[in-house]
Amino acid sequence: MKRIIDAHIHLDQYEDGDIGRIIADLERIECTNLISVSSHLDSCLKNLALVKKYKPVKPAFGFHPEQALPSDSEMTSLFTWIAEHKEDMVAIGEIGLPYYLRMKAGNGTQFPLDGYIELLEKFLKYARKWDKPVILHAVYDDAPIVCDLLEKYSIEKAHFHWFKGEAATTQRIIENGYYISVTPDVLYEQEIQNLVKLYPLEKMMVETDGPWKFKGKFENQITHPKMIHSSVSKISQIKEIDLSETYHALYMNSNRFFSLKT
Repeated sequence: MKRIIDAHIHLDQYEDGDIGRIIADLERIECTNLISVSSHLDSCLKNLALVKKYKPVKPAFGFHPEQALPSDSEMTSLFTWIAEHKEDMVAIGEIGLPYYLRMKAGNGTQFPLDGYIELLEKFLKYARKWDKPVILHAVYDDAPIVCDLLEKYSIEKAHFHWFKGEAATTQRIIENGYYISVTPDVLYEQEIQNLVKLYPLEKMMVETDGPWKFKGKFENQITHPKMIHSSVSKISQIKEIDLSETYHALYMNSNRFFSLKT
């Protein structure tokens, strides 16, 4: 059995025709669920509509940090809507800090993080209140800050999607029992291969982060959950663990983290 779950995909960002084709392929590729994360309120609305149309889709509601902060009124509308639909989501996400936005601004620019940290803290408070796992965009220099906040609010179920960071931060994430997920770039990125070698399989998931595109054998292809099978094979090879055991572990990890039915 080679069942998979795409633990992080922006299904709402695909064209309607591509969404239909992906959904139609799920049974054939043995993908039981897609965790579709949200970027803002309109994204949340579209993901909820997708859930009502397609049973395998499980939504997460949040605000992607790699964009301008919402206004006070936008923030109020977002949190009011999420509170009204908290039973529809399997997690809060995607949330985190804007590492790439800061880098794009340039090293000589003072990029204020206070507002982003405040927004993240608000999401974490709700995650604690509602007992929901969180899906995090937190890489490199931002990851330790996010770890501080997770510890501050006693968040136990945290998923660092497509994590990249220093060895000390990786070890901290391991010790705290947080999850990471691996994209198809594990096939060609040494940094991710090193992370897979180090990170415990029992705290690992797999994702596409689609429609983000990949290189190597997937160059110029629309990102599709079927690519996860190649990721699982590579993880099995790197960790020197039987392929069927690797499939089972990754599948059950996602089920456990998102409280899905197997």
